[in-house]
Amino acid sequence: MPEEFNEQPDILWQKPLAHAGLGGIAATEKYVVFGDRDLDDFHDVFRCLDADTGQEIWSVQRLAIAALDYGNTPRATPLIDGDYVYCLGAHGHLLCLRLADGDVVWEKCFRDDFPLDQPLPWGYCGSPLLIDGKLVVAPGAADASIIALDAQTGDLIWKSPGRYPSYGSLAVGIWGDRTQIVGHDAETIGGWDVETGTRLWTVRPKAPGDFNVPTPIIYQDNLIVTTENNGTRRFDFSDDGRILATPIKRNSRLHSDMSTPVVIGRYLYCINHFLFCLDLESGLEEKWRLRDPAIGEYAAIIASPDRLLVIGKGELLLMAADGEKRIVSRQRVFDQGVSLYSHPALVGDRLYIRGESTIRCIRL
Repeated sequence: MPEEFNEQPDILWQKPLAHAGLGGIAATEKYVVFGDRDLDDFHDVFRCLDADTGQEIWSVQRLAIAALDYGNTPRATPLIDGDYVYCLGAHGHLLCLRLADGDVVWEKCFRDDFPLDQPLPWGYCGSPLLIDGKLVVAPGAADASIIALDAQTGDLIWKSPGRYPSYGSLAVGIWGDRTQIVGHDAETIGGWDVETGTRLWTVRPKAPGDFNVPTPIIYQDNLIVTTENNGTRRFDFSDDGRILATPIKRNSRLHSDMSTPVVIGRYLYCINHFLFCLDLESGLEEKWRLRDPAIGEYAAIIASPDRLLVIGKGELLLMAADGEKRIVSRQRVFDQGVSLYSHPALVGDRLYIRGESTIRCIRL
């Protein structure tokens, strides 16, 4: 993370795109991968660009005709692991692709393999999770709410019955000497055994109707969850690895409906019309909140030990991450007021960021 920004962005390359995108960008020193749509909006298109030049190396298309709220582009961030990348479209196409050339190693289609009995207005949004050679995703079918696939072959390892999927991603942690997948389905928070898919516990929040977009985060031995109707809650676990259903701390003012928090040291930072800073050592007390023209209902945050990079409305904010309310530097990278919903990727000093009609590589 830089000490401060230059006055003007150092744009190394940029590439026009047909559609605004919601899904995040995944990148390495050689490759930049993201989900897109074709000009006719009939196909999911997963693209891989050369990280140095922005030239397209490969693209893979799958027919996916629908009319989702907020457009049809993929919501999930691709997952790069070694020589492979896992891509998930909003209509349920899950592909394992060879990173070097885009060759399809295996693929699934949730609509065919794990059908639902009702549509998802926003489609499939959760990014794939890789743990112990298992690729964990959430089709949301009655008999396959969450599944684990062999990451190399795509073979089904286990499936766990349950509810429709949430619109957020899953995480993994260890409680009670048991590795658990944690996250939301459409209505509840849950924990699942990584080896078997057995659901270990369930918490139903007091207020119904959460969209369950922000990913739960793990802090020390606790789980921190924030949603738009139930605020921010901090949960503890029993010795046998089961969650204690009553939160040990709660903050009702931070009720993020899209942004996932980040934690640096003792402080939690999250966006919902303001940038919030909560003190974790004093519970979940609000230390401060910041209003800024670059901050709206959503903004992505990338953290280092001493800096926060907030990607707001066409602008980057560089914040101190020491618990103080201090903007170190700022830089406009797109037109003022442009909403950036695609989470950028930061590799070394290069930020790969997507606007409404362009993807750019910016040297910070």
